[in-house]
Amino acid sequence: MRRVHSMPFGAEITSEGVRFALWAPTAREVRLVLDDAELPLNADSDGWYRVVSADARPGSRYGYRIDDTLTVPDPASRFQPDDVHGLSLVVDPRSYDWSDTSWRGRPWEETVLYEVHVGTATPEGTYAGLMNKLDRLRDLGVTAIELMPIGEFPGRRNWGYDGVLPYAPDAAYGSPEDLKRLVDRAHELGLMVFLDVVYNHFGPSGNYLHAYAKTFFTERHPTPWGAGINVDGEGSPVVRDFFFHNALYWLEEFHIDGLRFDAVHAIMDDGSPHFIEELANRIRQAISDRHVHLVLENEANQARWLNRDDNRKPKLHTAQWADDIHNSWHALLTGENEGYYEDYANRPLEHLGRALAEGFAYQGDPSPHKDGVIRGEPSGHLPPSAFVAFLQNHDQVGNRAFGERLAHLIPPERLALAQAIFLLSPQIPLLFMGEEWAASSPFQFFVDFESEPDLAKAVRDGRRGEFKRFKAFTDPEMSQKIPDPTDRTTFERSRIDWSETDRSPHREVLSQTRHLLDLRRTEIVPLLKSEYRGSHYKVSPDNALDVTWTFAEGSLRLLANFGNASMNEIVEVDARVLWSSPGLDVGQENLQLPPWSGIILKGQST
Repeated sequence: MRRVHSMPFGAEITSEGVRFALWAPTAREVRLVLDDAELPLNADSDGWYRVVSADARPGSRYGYRIDDTLTVPDPASRFQPDDVHGLSLVVDPRSYDWSDTSWRGRPWEETVLYEVHVGTATPEGTYAGLMNKLDRLRDLGVTAIELMPIGEFPGRRNWGYDGVLPYAPDAAYGSPEDLKRLVDRAHELGLMVFLDVVYNHFGPSGNYLHAYAKTFFTERHPTPWGAGINVDGEGSPVVRDFFFHNALYWLEEFHIDGLRFDAVHAIMDDGSPHFIEELANRIRQAISDRHVHLVLENEANQARWLNRDDNRKPKLHTAQWADDIHNSWHALLTGENEGYYEDYANRPLEHLGRALAEGFAYQGDPSPHKDGVIRGEPSGHLPPSAFVAFLQNHDQVGNRAFGERLAHLIPPERLALAQAIFLLSPQIPLLFMGEEWAASSPFQFFVDFESEPDLAKAVRDGRRGEFKRFKAFTDPEMSQKIPDPTDRTTFERSRIDWSETDRSPHREVLSQTRHLLDLRRTEIVPLLKSEYRGSHYKVSPDNALDVTWTFAEGSLRLLANFGNASMNEIVEVDARVLWSSPGLDVGQENLQLPPWSGIILKGQST
């Protein structure tokens, strides 16, 4: 089977030749640079420059000469062999013959996500290298890999959030065909593939849209990265289409199963329908013959995008990253109270209980970290599967000064308790690569701006300046110890070492993760596939947490003691123990819970 997503942007192969199309409404003159020739282009009244060339073919290099001063790549380039400043390559998507013709995806309730950075996930740092690890992930109990952004970024190493050409899989990881082989192999093994996409900003190097499409951006909506993306002003229909087609391109041409939309709270839209709404509707209308899952990162905690229809199916987006769950866990486990943990440090267990039971901890409540700004919407009506939970991810590890994982910060007994509750709770779990064996490697912030020393210095200084507001880094000498993000060794230090799984204590942690995921598959997923009937929780003054979720097929109850003294809890006689902390006497109706221990019970349907 051959797959191609047809779109008004970029280079598209037709029966007459290759059609080139560039939207350049603020350029005075545009010429097509094709291999060693240049061809003048004429604009229509809407700022589009189009031409069909019989001389172009797959493998041709091309770009656009703007106002006779600047040659730029295609913003919808399908491949950039020579990085963000080089010419684009004409790609024939039909050249790859897919073997997954019967693949229809997997139901959302079965999802166990594994977030992965392609460049540091394997020694090779490529799509092909990652493909060789898929069997191990399948055997672990993972059902979906989630790739951090892969749109072409400057240099050879980057988290991906500095991408500037969102249609081009980064050449540092391999070719578009290599990525398709990765997806094809994943589907053969029953694994879904998700992709993290960034529609709220472009990176600082290689974005040439300002040179010929100034209306792509707007000063009306400033963001942390500069002017906002113009999704609601003059010219915005084309801008919106650029991203709508990008989402469909990954889902159709690369047969991706789900998308994670980065920081949608930074996409400001005063119009109607909101960009977020139309994005989901366009995807749902275009693809109805298989499971496609749409996940938001949304600091605003807007439940409105996550509502279900009468058949319990998502109307728009499938789920949201549950930062409240993570932040509550982190404050509880580590005692940290700076930065955004300020919102959780005063009552971490109460925040955790509410987030586990209802999705958001902040549901229209004032945020101390944001000087009392009201944050969030009521979310208790949503099923737990509307939230992706995690103890760690690229943000929460990599945005620490030294990139420490949770295993570096807390005792293993506390981590084991948190991991069991996390993986057996009814939210959709996400593991960060290496978390399953408590990897020893950090995950640090890294970039590659070697060809732009001024930018490299600005990033280096900016990274160290970020942490000056934290007590530990008020001493300039201490701030200088923060790893240099532009140094290649920072990138190399962040690679995970798969051989650790053969050694203690990593081997034992991996075994426990596999056991928990097996329990999840057999005991939790059947509950999630039935009707959700609500939850309730309570937190005792001595730091005990009691949460119950009820489904048509049964109930799930969590009892945990996070205090410093033992306590007694009453357990239902007919409830079945799914998991308990080591050493608990679980045969008693009156259960004694030592400090930092817990139990998870499953009740029958009523």
